[in-house]
Amino acid sequence: MKRRVLGALACAAMAVILAAGCSSKSSSGEAGSKGASAGKKSMEVSGNDVTTINVWTFIELHQDFYVNMAEKWNEAHPDKKVKLVLSNMPYDDMHNKLSLALESGEGAPDVVDIELGKFPAFMVGNIGLMELNDVIDPYRDNIVQSRLGIYSKDGKEYGLPTHVGTTVAFYNEKLLKDAGINYQDIKTWDQFKEAGVKYHEATGKYFSCVETSASWMVNLMLAQKGGDYVDEKGNLNLNSKELTEVLEYIKGMQETGAFATVPGGQPDNEEAYPSYNTGEYAVQIMPFWQTSRFVNYMKDLKKQVAISTVPVWNENDKEVATIGGGGTGTAIVKSGKNAKLAAEVMAYIKLSEDSNREVWNVLGFDPVNTAVWTDQSLTQNPDNQFIQFFTNYPFDTLLKTKDSIGLLKAYTDEKYPSINNELCTVTLNSIFEDGKDVKEVLDSSQETLKNEFKK
Repeated sequence: MKRRVLGALACAAMAVILAAGCSSKSSSGEAGSKGASAGKKSMEVSGNDVTTINVWTFIELHQDFYVNMAEKWNEAHPDKKVKLVLSNMPYDDMHNKLSLALESGEGAPDVVDIELGKFPAFMVGNIGLMELNDVIDPYRDNIVQSRLGIYSKDGKEYGLPTHVGTTVAFYNEKLLKDAGINYQDIKTWDQFKEAGVKYHEATGKYFSCVETSASWMVNLMLAQKGGDYVDEKGNLNLNSKELTEVLEYIKGMQETGAFATVPGGQPDNEEAYPSYNTGEYAVQIMPFWQTSRFVNYMKDLKKQVAISTVPVWNENDKEVATIGGGGTGTAIVKSGKNAKLAAEVMAYIKLSEDSNREVWNVLGFDPVNTAVWTDQSLTQNPDNQFIQFFTNYPFDTLLKTKDSIGLLKAYTDEKYPSINNELCTVTLNSIFEDGKDVKEVLDSSQETLKNEFKK
């Protein structure tokens, strides 16, 4: 029964690919709901020479954020004032409506938020989105390149990222200290595993979880090994040596008894939050945007949790120390009458230092513009709710990984949209719930997907 429930949750997000995990909520990391009702918001802008820009999103918080930043744009550019008319729609409805509008050539907005897992579907055939390299260029030197890469094809960039989603370790410092463990001593996965065993023996509780409804830690460990879900030629590579090693290692962690599947199958799940709140699990390996989940859903852990770099396979591994997880790319419809101005405005709203300060202050996400990562008035502001929650300064960890944030190529592959669905509904469940042989399961999943893609 448990496996069927987890499978049903994963199927609800069938289109979400590797970077996203396959939980039942939006994998962007942002507080949007796939079941949200439609809603409209329109700016009030004075003056006659004002350009109206229609925006579609599936994330309600983006409406207020975009309006606030557009007002700042208008103040700084009185000769290029814009009036945003924003429509918030349910996740699937919006993406399906966008597909139909681009295919028919009628009814598309000027600007649209496209979730990471859906983005590759809009990168096939005659691409209806505008190339954004020119409007990104003024900010490029400070933008995390791997975040631009997930919305790119053949060197052309089509989406503006919202955050990095740097994968970090959230350690319950209080619980670990009571068990005689210093999280700062954990540098490698072997040390992570050893700390887990020590913690479990001292407390009888779980150190961290293995995932079945998402693949945050799997993706991270795979990227650190230089592996991927597709090979260099873009062919499916689910039963690779690297992924086999990763899943065998995690299975070995599970067999120690110190690691177990958390309710809901992963840390970012409303079933899982109580388990962390009550101290049943001490560690989360998650994208940085999990900060908002702690503040909103795990309030009992205030001033107990430290944010740290994730373990690596070997201490001298520097090229890919971590990866980004989740995301939403803001795109401009190429055929729009005001596409050029819309692109310029949205690049300011998504990539400027002004906007990225608000991404942190309001949402608690790691800004994609790294110029703000060293602004101590922002990153060490004692009045900030996220600074108040954690035991250390979150940006200290981000700065340590700034130059080693990697990317899985499968994030951007339009040929295999069902990899993650197979990974979470079958592969991970078969290994971590049913205890099946890793190589056998991966060979079977590889064959299943190959046959599916032949149809």
